[in-house]
Amino acid sequence: MPAQTVDDLTVLDRIPAPGLGDQPRPVWSVTTAPQGHEGEGFPVRRAFAGIDLARLDPFIMMDQMGEVEYAPGEPKGTPWHPHRGFETVTYIIDGVFDHRDSHGGGGSITNGDTQWMTAGSGLLHIETPPEWLVQQGGLFHGIQLWVNLPRDAKMTAPKYQDIRSREVSLLTTPDAGALVRVIAGEVAGHGGPGATHTPMTLVHATVEPGARLELPWDVDFNALVYVLGGHGSVGDGDQAASVRTGQTAVLGAGDYLTVTADGSQESRSPTLDVVVVGGRPIREPLAWAGPFVMNTKDEVLEAYRSFQRGDFGHVPA
Repeated sequence: MPAQTVDDLTVLDRIPAPGLGDQPRPVWSVTTAPQGHEGEGFPVRRAFAGIDLARLDPFIMMDQMGEVEYAPGEPKGTPWHPHRGFETVTYIIDGVFDHRDSHGGGGSITNGDTQWMTAGSGLLHIETPPEWLVQQGGLFHGIQLWVNLPRDAKMTAPKYQDIRSREVSLLTTPDAGALVRVIAGEVAGHGGPGATHTPMTLVHATVEPGARLELPWDVDFNALVYVLGGHGSVGDGDQAASVRTGQTAVLGAGDYLTVTADGSQESRSPTLDVVVVGGRPIREPLAWAGPFVMNTKDEVLEAYRSFQRGDFGHVPA
């Protein structure tokens, strides 16, 4: 997996073990992501499908894009399309994705890079594989997370963050059995590079077979664990729940969460790879239709009218 890795985990800062009196987060539910297609036809797993939006708050949805090995001519992206009222976070584990938007943001991300796009008041954007990848094919794997914006930030000016893999904070467990990449937020006093409107934390962790990750987590945040690959369990002791590729565990309140990799993994997924995400719930009314995430139906209808008037900008030449 080309996402940021370290040959010797023992050189990294260690995540402290839970303290006396710290409470583990219980597992409330485990759901399996349905598979479908997005954009011009690239395969996705809808990671949060079937989960109550109240449990997801401040998140809207998350797609696992791939993991797919494209033949020459097969790589696909999205056409130009609008967004308003939220942020898209695109994290590429394998492969390359290009981004352009109507406010001048954009670039290429690959192998552990992240594009953090604040749509805010509205913009148009496009995500595509580069031409060379279309011609020769190759591996493609990543996630896209939609983060809601609170009412007072929904019409903020659009913004683009280009986060390189070398910028993420890298941590490990006391026994060096897991690599924890902090993309946004904070884990054990170590912050990630992503700047967020909504207080949140986003982590990509790789847990070696038989190893255990005890991850301290802000008590004010919700917590979701999505399995990118491999199998193991989430939760502590008798409350642990088995999980595998394409499943999401929703956790309850507590000071830390536990992810344990089974001792034996498949050759195609030799480790347990998970995305852990959580944030402070916004607890505001939600009106969501297609590419617009607002507070009321009238605001969604106005977003459509605004898009039709050309207020979101124009497709660059």
